[in-house]
Amino acid sequence: MQPLRDMEIGVMFWGGRDPVATLRELKALGVRCGQIGIPGDMKLEGAGAAWKAALEAEQFALVTVFGAFTGENYADIPTVQRTVGFIPPATRAEREARTLAISDFAAEVGAPSVALHVGFVPEDEADPDYVAVRDMVRRVADHAAGHGQSFALETGQEPAEVLLRFLNDVSRPNLRINFDPANMILYGTGDPIEALGVLGPQVISVHCKDGDWPPKGVPGALGTERPLGQGSVGMDRFIARLKEIGYRGTLNIEREVENQEERLRDIRMAVGLLERLRG
Repeated sequence: MQPLRDMEIGVMFWGGRDPVATLRELKALGVRCGQIGIPGDMKLEGAGAAWKAALEAEQFALVTVFGAFTGENYADIPTVQRTVGFIPPATRAEREARTLAISDFAAEVGAPSVALHVGFVPEDEADPDYVAVRDMVRRVADHAAGHGQSFALETGQEPAEVLLRFLNDVSRPNLRINFDPANMILYGTGDPIEALGVLGPQVISVHCKDGDWPPKGVPGALGTERPLGQGSVGMDRFIARLKEIGYRGTLNIEREVENQEERLRDIRMAVGLLERLRG
């Protein structure tokens, strides 16, 4: 296929369905690249060969493979803290093995990057959970490096300065960031445009997602995701800031709603919005 252009529009989508049908559905939206999310219950045995064949047949570029885990729950902030990513001690060994397998899947399909939500990293560097997660991220990054991949952590669950300090402490050259501006708002962790200025040199991929801040006076509540351009991110400012920092990767639309018709409608609308903003 033709090389991707700078800031080409793509879609974040989920595996687990028929690969060819999934890619054709995405191409009908006017995109030819994206990021695949691997559900926690998706069987990986044999999946790489099927997806590689479909990607080649449909001339679709896969830029990132995202990992998710069985048992994760995004109902509210306390639940996220207990269940998401590498933080829960009881599931660390299982999730590390799963992440390594996802990296192997990414190598099989030719994706240059793997990514996930690492969870709420403690700010205290002496915290035993901080040390355990830091060392786990080092091992995963080293495994990914063996495949020539980057390993990206997604923004949102901690302020930009905390995430940057963690990356520096992990100290792996292939450890990068998947920047999701809406997550900064949904978790109430900071203005995404300011955060992009802090994290810009480490950003290897982005989500184009929108949302509103958590409701005031409701401890632990998350904000609400919105269709692109209808939330509090300010997509015009976001795209302009990406251009300022010299970002050239793909613009991956993410829309997480259960109704598939609504999701496809919102993605199609988002493609049009990004085409206008990208210029």
